Formats: sequence, structure tokens, C-alpha cells
Amino acid sequence: MVDRLTLLESLEAQALTLTEAERSHLLERLVSSLDVDPDMEAAWDRVAEQREAELAAGQVSPVPVSEALARIRDGMAP
Repeated sequence: MVDRLTLLESLEAQALTLTEAERSHLLERLVSSLDVDPDMEAAWDRVAEQREAELAAGQVSPVPVSEALARIRDGMAP
């Protein structure tokens, strides 16, 4: 009988051989299989819609992802 760690490692190795589109599809399926709190999802949807409206109205300016990540890293530095 295969232990769970070996099975996980095997699945991971197989998943990494998939195309980008196939991995994306697999990721979506795995994430959707997790227990999700519908209230939390609705709250995040409202936040995303609010942010999108602020951007469309010119109330905020977009930031490149590289800059956003740098800001996060800087804020987390000891």
C-alpha cells in the first residue's frame, strides 16, 4: 500500500508534467473542492467590486504587481 506522502509526491510530479492550461484547470478544480464559506466569498466579491469601481472612477491608481509585491516584502521585513 502506498503511503499518502508518496502518493502526494507522485501526484505532484505528474501534475508538473501537464501543460499550463491543464495545470490551471486542475488548480481551479482543487480550489473549488475546498470547503468555502459562502459569506466570506460574498464579502470578498463585494470588496473586489468596490475596488474595481474605485479604479474605474479614477479614485485610485493601479500599481504594477512587482511594485505591490515589493511593498508587501518591505512591510514584512524584520
